[in-house]
Amino acid sequence: MSGAPEPVPDLAWDAGRARAFGERIVGLWAEVLERLPELPVRGRWSAEEVREAVAVAIPEEPMSEEELLAYLREMALGWSTYPGHPRFLGYISGAGTVPGAAADLLAAGLNMNVGGWQLSPAATEIELALTRFFACEVFGLPEGSGGLFTSGGAMASFVALKAARDHRAGWDVRNLGVAAGPPLGLYLSTETHVVSDRAADMLGIGWANVRHVSVDEGFRMRVEELEAQIARDREAGLRPFAVVGTAGTTSTGSVDPLPAIADVCEREGLWFHVDAAYGGPAMLAPDLRPLLSGIERADSIAFDPHKWLSTPLTGGCVLLRDASLLSGSFDADPAYVRQDRARTQAGADLGRWGPQFSRAFWALKVWVSLLAHGRAAYARRISHEAALARYLGERVTSHPAFELGCPVGLSICCFRYAPPDLAPGPERESYLDLLNERLVTEIQLDGRVFCSNALLGGHWYLRTCIVNFRTEAEDLDVVLAVAEELGARLDAELRPEGLR
Repeated sequence: MSGAPEPVPDLAWDAGRARAFGERIVGLWAEVLERLPELPVRGRWSAEEVREAVAVAIPEEPMSEEELLAYLREMALGWSTYPGHPRFLGYISGAGTVPGAAADLLAAGLNMNVGGWQLSPAATEIELALTRFFACEVFGLPEGSGGLFTSGGAMASFVALKAARDHRAGWDVRNLGVAAGPPLGLYLSTETHVVSDRAADMLGIGWANVRHVSVDEGFRMRVEELEAQIARDREAGLRPFAVVGTAGTTSTGSVDPLPAIADVCEREGLWFHVDAAYGGPAMLAPDLRPLLSGIERADSIAFDPHKWLSTPLTGGCVLLRDASLLSGSFDADPAYVRQDRARTQAGADLGRWGPQFSRAFWALKVWVSLLAHGRAAYARRISHEAALARYLGERVTSHPAFELGCPVGLSICCFRYAPPDLAPGPERESYLDLLNERLVTEIQLDGRVFCSNALLGGHWYLRTCIVNFRTEAEDLDVVLAVAEELGARLDAELRPEGLR
């Protein structure tokens, strides 16, 4: 016998060293929070510059803690975009709550694997309690509803649509595959987020069998067209199985006519999924909740707490009207996870409810954020952010150099820069598209504010989405000031002679 190997403690930091290092990281985090208002939202650097700065060689021996902290400080303060900045208004990315970030550190330190109950007893029960809360108390689903947390909204929609496919196809898809029956039809609107199209691809449904129903002037699905398309597809031999309604579209914040879509699904025997990735938390605000009427009739709902609940990335959530259907779509029974449950008295293994066996404790940062702030604070803040978007819309409407793209939806306002002295004529629209496409880029590179874009009716608009608890009216005033300043500069450079 060679004897026991000698201990190799290289990776094992003791509690004292962990505390000291952690305190320095917290100090850096606090510095970022303190300096946020003065920092640019985004720097004007290229991918090559960032790559050269941060992609350092992995050393053979440990980097000293001083060197490591200096590297992290440069990364955090020199080469980062700040979604928590009060003037970050692009896409739909929350600011990240302070209690949630601290909870995420604890979750990482505990390192429980929420795929198995015995590996994560507290984590599993917190996740189950939180999903029941969202399903029943927030969205109004019945007893027996629930779900699980996922890595994000794309995975949440995938889980929901897989359950829809498995339980509405009409044959044993898990066993026989999608080719054992007729082609399956999935129904979206032209404004539905692309994650549903991608789910159709991953589920073997095929993009050719995804129907994109047109929207009305409010960017809401046309239900009469949905019904007509379903009838045409049935006659052609396609088997419709699910409709996706949206509660808060990405471009405009519009909410589909959920009650009417629910009626269609009920008559046709289709699964009704609601993509509420952005708009779902509006259910917490009494003045906004009526806008999502009908969501309580859904068979499944996907929403992202890291959007309008502002919890740290990432954490999506999928809820099912009948939570037991999750195991019917994902469970498997490999020998290496079997146990005597009568003796262990273990609870549910959430790795058997979805596609991910190894699962982080995503729910803790959401749970702790809700415990630390309370429902009422979230209700007030979400309502306030919608009011801020309406304020911006009013300012745009009264300003001679801007045009509103559509009615303000939830907390999204879309507008464009349109110089008041621009000559009318057939070239005006194409020039405004060119001008505003360039303007979006210049605003993002400028760094004082950050917005994104929307294509509305094929035309370019600046898009501001307020899901940031640090944003206030004065920040929106800066958005318009920067857009007017940079827009005027671009207009002087780009305007053709025929429009002067």
